[in-house]
Amino acid sequence: MLALDFMRQALVAAVLVGIAAPMIGVFLVQRQMSLIGDGIGHVALAGVAAGFLTGTMPLVTALTAAVAAGAAVEFIRLRGRTGGDLALAVMFYGGIALGVVLMALSPTGTPANLTAYLFGSLLTTSSGDLVLFAVLAALVMGVTWVLRPRFFAVAQDEEYSRASGLPVTALNVLLSVLTAVTVVVSMRIIGLLLISALMILPNATGQLLGRSFAATIRWAVAIGVFCALVGVTTSFYAGTPSGATIVLVAIVCFLVTAAVGGLRARVVRAQHERAERHLHEHGPACGHPAVPHGDHVDYLHDGHRHAAHADHWDEHADHADHTHVDEGVHR
Repeated sequence: MLALDFMRQALVAAVLVGIAAPMIGVFLVQRQMSLIGDGIGHVALAGVAAGFLTGTMPLVTALTAAVAAGAAVEFIRLRGRTGGDLALAVMFYGGIALGVVLMALSPTGTPANLTAYLFGSLLTTSSGDLVLFAVLAALVMGVTWVLRPRFFAVAQDEEYSRASGLPVTALNVLLSVLTAVTVVVSMRIIGLLLISALMILPNATGQLLGRSFAATIRWAVAIGVFCALVGVTTSFYAGTPSGATIVLVAIVCFLVTAAVGGLRARVVRAQHERAERHLHEHGPACGHPAVPHGDHVDYLHDGHRHAAHADHWDEHADHADHTHVDEGVHR
């Protein structure tokens, strides 16, 4: 596989997409605008078709259309009477309809070209495209990393951010533009109809694994890269579309993580229930190991630390964590 030039290029592009898409997606999830990638992708299709019709490089026309759409939908959402959801709907239907019509009018456009951009194709990533993808992806990742505290603040509370002096409108427009660039970077590998999945699914999985916003981003990027590489490799050997294969891998990762997390929660809950049912009175002569814990002593019993508290026993999680749960066993 690695002996083929187009596969090496596809794998590099997959890594770029796997990093950039989740980094942008985490802020879209926070803003409850998960579908903006789909809307911009539909408009980018019109840009691709315009490139075929005019004999211009489709990547350039797609980038122009996507960036314009990303900025327009943000201004409509913030300043117009039309809500953000309606603006996205207009982008959905108008963009894809215009793209199909322009592609049909193009003398060089074919249904195969349309499918490749909609669902991704390993064969469409050239060395020239890869250089441009790398530059755009580096731009997206660099700007997002530098401005991540501000993006996070605006995503959490726009009014407070505006009162604090942050340029909320400019940051929202910039995030939409970065989303548009990410869509164009991803269209050759993931496809314009599926790119939102790689923006959202790794973040959904990262939220199950991470205990903070920063940890969620790290998990999301790691999962995005993993899904992109596994999906591209699988699509090569199985002969399946790369975009759809990557998305299916991302769905499997999410389902497995959710299932393991649910099973772990049930095991921990069962352990706590067993600990709460014990009727043993702890003390210096009870036969269980005594463990100093701050200003008191815990007794290790069935893998749990128990300590006297007022008129009942509590369970302490560990030596460093003083949080506890009441066991309801009164002395």
